[in-house]
Amino acid sequence: GGFANFMLVAVVMGLSAGVQAMCARRKGEGRLNETAVPLNGGLVLAFVVGLPLSIVLISVAQDLFLLLNDDPEVAAAGVPYLEWRLIAMVGVGMNFAFRGYWNGISMSTVYLRTLLVMHVVNIPLNYVLIFGAFGFPELGTTGASIGTVIATYVGVVTYFWLGWRRARVNGFLVRLPRRATMLTILRLSVPASIQQFFFAAGFTAMFWIVGLVGTRELAAANVLINVVLVAILPGLAMGLAAASLVGQALGAGDLVAARRWGWDVVKVAAVIMGALGLPALLAPDLILGVFLTDAETLALARWPLRMTGATIIVDAVGMVLMNAMLGAGAARTVMIASISIQWILFLPLAYLVGPVLGFGLLGIWTCQIGWRGTQAVVFTGLWRRGKRAEIRV
Repeated sequence: GGFANFMLVAVVMGLSAGVQAMCARRKGEGRLNETAVPLNGGLVLAFVVGLPLSIVLISVAQDLFLLLNDDPEVAAAGVPYLEWRLIAMVGVGMNFAFRGYWNGISMSTVYLRTLLVMHVVNIPLNYVLIFGAFGFPELGTTGASIGTVIATYVGVVTYFWLGWRRARVNGFLVRLPRRATMLTILRLSVPASIQQFFFAAGFTAMFWIVGLVGTRELAAANVLINVVLVAILPGLAMGLAAASLVGQALGAGDLVAARRWGWDVVKVAAVIMGALGLPALLAPDLILGVFLTDAETLALARWPLRMTGATIIVDAVGMVLMNAMLGAGAARTVMIASISIQWILFLPLAYLVGPVLGFGLLGIWTCQIGWRGTQAVVFTGLWRRGKRAEIRV
């Protein structure tokens, strides 16, 4: 249900890239009183696109879920979870639009504080609604989704309050963007949304491929993916920083600084990610033992995690330069490169190497690392060649 929701809400998550690129460019141009105007457009699009889409998706949620897993017991728990999560689609789109704004104007601490508020609400609500604590009804997975939906909209209200206090001077809720601005937001956001969708769908496809190998392999892959997604968060954060810094430099007309920011952020991210990768390389059992108690499953995950620790620096390069290109407005190029590498190269090769040729989880994970490495090489070449100054935002 969580992966299905991630795929479906990707349609509105891409608003963050469009809003961030435009807000950063306006700040670099010195047009501070206009930096929140793209945010206004992003909020309108989140509502106009998100509301009807969530209604349609909720109506077909059961059919969509059964495509992923047709086990009756799993569906009984997963379908209501997915339906409730889809109610938050408008809120997710608005939250990502606000994220793009605060990051674009280099005020990411506002984004951080709002996330903390959402988690402070989400975790207790999940506890009481899942288990029926303190007299609340015991709702299981449905309670988990209701708690998350409430926390999402608490985040929306918090963002609006902070925007009203801090961003009115920059145009927040003062006026709607012009038609050209709305079209630019769409031009930047739609490719980013498509890329996010296929990225999430690719992970779901990978789990399906691993499932063809075996149940233990699937359990090991689930743990590996979650560990990796946590480990790469600093790289993602550096990528968001690069997007803002590049956009601001281009707005100021400083092409040299824009190019340099991409490489400088890569260096910082490589140091941080390299340090984080050492425990996975040197002591994988210490990490995996927290999640896995079955000795055979742990053994299956050991070398893939070591390989991840050894190559996570390469992953940092790809993430930072991909986001730097998004900050420059090259969303369409990023979409084409990302989807092509994942779906034309990685997934068919993973299917061939894993289930067909019998190299199992280790073979699939080797392909996964090859995919991320290829992506880093491609984005390095694109950034080195770059035509950032020609992209109007």
